[in-house]
Amino acid sequence: MTPQELENLAHLRRARDLIDRDYAQPLDVPTMAQRALMSPAHFSRRFRAAYGETPYSYLMMRRIERAMALLREGVSVTDACMQVGCTSLGSFSSRFSEIVGESPTAYRRREHTAVNAMPSCVAKTQTRPVRDASTGASTGASGRDASSRIGEAGRDTAA
Repeated sequence: MTPQELENLAHLRRARDLIDRDYAQPLDVPTMAQRALMSPAHFSRRFRAAYGETPYSYLMMRRIERAMALLREGVSVTDACMQVGCTSLGSFSSRFSEIVGESPTAYRRREHTAVNAMPSCVAKTQTRPVRDASTGASTGASGRDASSRIGEAGRDTAA
């Protein structure tokens, strides 16, 4: 790597740290780009090249991860939505379902005894949704992607 590439990576890390720390605050690409000392378009391209997803996608993944933890603690869906920095309950629920594979209400209702027994650092890594870079699909804690869960739900109701 050239010295310029290393410097750009350090700037991108600053922006990623901003997202990780201030995920509940109103963040937009120009604000993140300013932290990385880049133009918004250049920042978006470089961030995606470095981390495999867009800055907004990374921000929403952090928000959904935190919302999952709040929902496991019994916080209401609306409160979890607002606490993680989302302003639209509908958009939050749609994105949560897309990433996790089930609605926030269903996730909150589900039993989480195994996760609750884990140290928080282990629970964080074990419950983190993983986005498949080749398809863009997300797999939740169960390891199944959302589309397969939809198919299974359809089969269950048809039987």
